[in-house]
Amino acid sequence: MTNVAVIYYSSTGHTHTLAAAAAEAAEKAGAEVRLRKVRELAPEGAIASNQAWAEHVAATADVEEATLADLEWADVILFGTPTRFGLPAAQLKQFIDTAGGLWFQGKLVNKVASSFVSTSQVHGGQESTLLALNNTFYHWGAIIVAPGWADPIQFAESNGNPYGASHVSNNTNPPGEENIGSVEFQARRAVEIATALKIGLQAA
Repeated sequence: MTNVAVIYYSSTGHTHTLAAAAAEAAEKAGAEVRLRKVRELAPEGAIASNQAWAEHVAATADVEEATLADLEWADVILFGTPTRFGLPAAQLKQFIDTAGGLWFQGKLVNKVASSFVSTSQVHGGQESTLLALNNTFYHWGAIIVAPGWADPIQFAESNGNPYGASHVSNNTNPPGEENIGSVEFQARRAVEIATALKIGLQAA
C-alpha cells in the first residue's frame, strides 16, 4: 500500500479544506493517509484578534500535528500552505527546516512530492509559493509530481495552474468545486505515480 502524508498549515481554514479533500481522494485511491497540521507559531493574541482564525484553531484541535516520523513513513508528501508575500507560511517552513536529519540520512530520496496553495487575491503569489516549495524537493531528491494540464479540471477558470492546486479566497470565499476537484486530481495522480514508482523500485 502507498503511504500518503498530507501536511499543511491553515489559519482561517481554506488550506485545511483543500488538505482534507486531498486526504480523502488519496484514501479513495487506495492509499493509507495521514492528515497532519504543522505547529502554530503565531501568538495567542494574534489568533484571538481574528475571529475566523480563532474559530478554525478550535475546530481543528483534534487534527494531529506533523512530525518527522510522518515524513519518513510517507511514500507521498503533499504540502499545503497559504501564501505569505509569495512564499510558504512560516509555520510550514519551520517544520520543513527540522527535516535536516532525514535529508542527511537520505530518507527523503525518491519520495513523491507535490504541493497546493491558497491566496487571498488573484496573482497573490500562488505560483511563486509552489515553486519555492519545489526547491525543498530538489534538495531532498524527491520526485515532484505536479498536476500539470493532465486532466480537464485543470482548465477550469478558477484553477488554471499546472504547478499545484490553487484557490483564491478574496479573504472569505472557501474553496469551490473546481478547486476541490483540482486538489483531488493532484492527490490521485501523486498516489498513482508513487505506487508505480514503488513497484518499479522493488522489482529492480
